[in-house]
Amino acid sequence: MTSTATPPAAAPLAAKLGGVDSHGRALAKAVSWRAIGTLDTFLWSWLITGHANWAGAIAATEIATKIFLFYLHERAWRLIRWAPNAHLRSLIKAVSWRFFGSLDTFVLSLIFTGNAKYAVSIATAEALTKIALYYVHERMWRKVKWGRLDAAGPR
Repeated sequence: MTSTATPPAAAPLAAKLGGVDSHGRALAKAVSWRAIGTLDTFLWSWLITGHANWAGAIAATEIATKIFLFYLHERAWRLIRWAPNAHLRSLIKAVSWRFFGSLDTFVLSLIFTGNAKYAVSIATAEALTKIALYYVHERMWRKVKWGRLDAAGPR
């Protein structure tokens, strides 16, 4: 049985940050979000361009770029101690992620389609759906205790 208590070496850092999630937890969140996000990107790209091959290329490339970007985003948010379990934090986190995620989608869409109108349309459409999807994803992960190094869990 694995303990979720803070390891002694991490205790000062955990106290300073209000609890620390493991790298494994951050990676698992990145992968689970990417599965949802990739499907959303594929569908919007296909609907907007009418080309399944472009949609597939954009979505497939995003798997690598967005997992990396999401992991960095997750680790950066662990440095912000404010309201770790608040709904408002989840919403602000969703909006901040969407900014970086939409920028990535825009660049990839432009690269694969060569069409700025498609790139703007895809990035805009997914921004509208993904903020809501990310918020739900974040709230669901707040209920998962696995990978939390703080003993308190969700508040």
